[in-house]
Amino acid sequence: MNRFAFLLRTAWRDGRRNIGKLFLFMSSIILGIAALVAINSFNDNLTRDIDREAAALLGADLVVTGSRPAGPLTLATLDSLPAERSTEVELLSMAFIPKANESQFVRLRALEGDFPYYGELVTDPPEANMLFRKEKGVIIEKGLMLQYELQVGDSLRLGTSVFPILGSFENAFASAAISSTFAPTVYIGGSHMDSTRLIQPGSLVNYSYYFKVQQPFDADQWEEEKSTRLRTESMRIETVSERQEDVTEAFSQLNYFLNLVGLVALLLGCIGVASSIFIYVKTKIPSIAIFRCLGMKGREAFLIYLFQVLALGLVGVLIGAGLGAFVQMLLPELLSDFLPLTINMQISWPSIFQGIGLGLLITSLFALLPLLAIRKVSPLRTLRATLEESGKRIDLVQAAVSAGIVLSLFVFLWLLTGEVEVGFFFVLGLTISFAVLFGVAQLIMWFLKKYFPRQWNFVFRQGLANLFRPNNQTRTLLVSIGLGTAVLTTLFIVQGLLLRNVEAMDAGEQPNVFLFGIESNQIDTLISITEGRGMPIMQQMPIVTMRLEGWQGRSKADWLQDTTRKARNWAIHRETRATYRDYLDANEEVIEGEFPHPRESPEDSIFISLADAFAEAMAVEIGDEMVFDLQGVPLTTYVRSIRKIDNANMRARFLVLFPSGVLEGAPQFHVLVSKAPDREMIASYRGEVVKAFPNVSVLDLSTILQSVNEILNKISYILQFMALFSIVTGIIVLLSSLLLSKYQRIKESVLLRTIGASRRQIRWINATEYLLLGGLAALVGVMISLIAGFLIARFQFELDYTVKWLPILIVFTAVVLITLLIGVFNSREVVNKPPLAVLRKEVG
Repeated sequence: MNRFAFLLRTAWRDGRRNIGKLFLFMSSIILGIAALVAINSFNDNLTRDIDREAAALLGADLVVTGSRPAGPLTLATLDSLPAERSTEVELLSMAFIPKANESQFVRLRALEGDFPYYGELVTDPPEANMLFRKEKGVIIEKGLMLQYELQVGDSLRLGTSVFPILGSFENAFASAAISSTFAPTVYIGGSHMDSTRLIQPGSLVNYSYYFKVQQPFDADQWEEEKSTRLRTESMRIETVSERQEDVTEAFSQLNYFLNLVGLVALLLGCIGVASSIFIYVKTKIPSIAIFRCLGMKGREAFLIYLFQVLALGLVGVLIGAGLGAFVQMLLPELLSDFLPLTINMQISWPSIFQGIGLGLLITSLFALLPLLAIRKVSPLRTLRATLEESGKRIDLVQAAVSAGIVLSLFVFLWLLTGEVEVGFFFVLGLTISFAVLFGVAQLIMWFLKKYFPRQWNFVFRQGLANLFRPNNQTRTLLVSIGLGTAVLTTLFIVQGLLLRNVEAMDAGEQPNVFLFGIESNQIDTLISITEGRGMPIMQQMPIVTMRLEGWQGRSKADWLQDTTRKARNWAIHRETRATYRDYLDANEEVIEGEFPHPRESPEDSIFISLADAFAEAMAVEIGDEMVFDLQGVPLTTYVRSIRKIDNANMRARFLVLFPSGVLEGAPQFHVLVSKAPDREMIASYRGEVVKAFPNVSVLDLSTILQSVNEILNKISYILQFMALFSIVTGIIVLLSSLLLSKYQRIKESVLLRTIGASRRQIRWINATEYLLLGGLAALVGVMISLIAGFLIARFQFELDYTVKWLPILIVFTAVVLITLLIGVFNSREVVNKPPLAVLRKEVG
């Protein structure tokens, strides 16, 4: 016990004289812990509020939805529910605003009943919440009111009917703000939907039936028992618990990515820990050797410095946890447009304790690697000026610590994502990056030693020599700076890929106007209006709605009872919207089979073409039979070809394609796709179409793309905000490594001053060294990021890989300049003071 107390006292006395050096080690881990704690605390608060507000997110205990009204079987099933009920009909449509003489694409929701049963649709004025359900009138989103300077009493035309505006609301109930970005929501009473005459054959309508059940009725158990029966009529059941899971899962993906960013910030901090302790141990070699001469064992010397590191590491982790608890308050503001509810932020103690525990574990493991070398310091070091190399035998303890680092990272990622593969590949990629950076550092040092340019300028030679002479920083800085550059640049590359993918959709000859819900007797007039404005007809095709009744010789009901089937539910139950033509569109390619020819006789078999995604989901092949129900008439078809569709192309695409000669007489509606030269033309064209045909919806794709671009810009802002943790951590790592290395460069700089080197030469020698270190590290980091970006683009997002070089050039330049400035600033004390004063202060 006395020996242990002695070691603690020695650690305190030695450490307090070096608190400035160890403070930078401590600061290296603060931001990494702060990032983890902030993100996990935010997620904990979000999950807790979702659990608490789960019923309000759905607005009812249970909702049944479908793309057509409930049939007899569904109605009979719903009648067995002991519950209050409400209905809602929702569709996308055009609304004409007489006051502004403009039309607007809106999400129309016709509500009947007392929905929502949980939460409240807050309106201005308050009485509008009940008034629109009883009288003929609308309430609209507040943003739409402000956009067109509308007031209560103004009117809005929906289809063939005009509605007075009764009030406004902040946001559509039970939906996030992002859901109304593309089309603002308008509410009317359910009894007034028929007067609009907007629901026509082919209209894209969603029917919802909301229920507030009597307690203690188990909605989840009822859903489990009835879901299969209702799916036969293409109706879907959702309960409170399912909505809760959906919302949690949606934000878990964002939280998962942010956690990876936080983990990278922590890893950068750990690199700073390892590099700082490595350099700190070098400065303590004489002291350790003296301890050994006085009879201290290598293990005891190791414990002295381990106590110092653990104590300051604990302080750093605690400060980081406190900073993270503060930063979590900023995340709801950044994510306000994406959250389905207001988050009540409070301290999340589990997240804080998790961050502290993880931080202590990983930083301790990283600190142990350089500290373990203390055990082998010989007493003879007091007589030697330089640090002798360790033996070539493998140190089993160091190998065990290295394995512990890899294992802890893998386990953390496994728990974070729930996927073994993600943890494995992330750790593998990180290990490869470390190996590449370390290998490049070794190669540079070997190359300079072997091919050193002895005839070059004195200043440049000294700067080059600093890269491989004793106490060099090449390995440490190349790994720390290179990895930080790689992470930041990869974020920029991925962000740029996502944004450019959206921008590309509106490039060149891509269409930007989409008309749907067109009746057969309206199509010729609309073509005339479109061509009269000089706009091309890029696509014009009929659409026939049908449902799948069987395939491969078995009925749909029979297949649903088969638990071994491979066909997916979404493909089985979806309402099929097919078209007919005898040619491939510009965004299609036959990848299997032969494109079907026109049907020449009613007795001929019907051959169809399927999209590859639909064929895969249905587990059908060329020649398989598929039976469709067309308005009660069975239609037996055979798969003749499978098509690959370019989904990035902004054109109408169909999962099922018929030849001509089959569907011409079936009930159908039409779509028309065109391209307008500018937004003014789109607005004028849309107004003319809506006035002539109120049932036709005109979708401005350029507005949609702009909205998507704004969303991605917000997401990129969030990612950059979180990447800031990595940037600042990387700078602190760089700063700590360079400042601590100052104590190793003192003697060399003083000797150069003593033999006559000028201040200017010392500055240029240091500038050369740091310029080369920063440039090499940033270059290797950028190369790693280019490979990582390619892998993410091709295998994660399945995007064409292109690189925008300006952000990469900015990151590269910034890293080099920061390294250079810190290095030059670091040497100012040596340059500006006499050699003897510097030696007395730093060495004596």
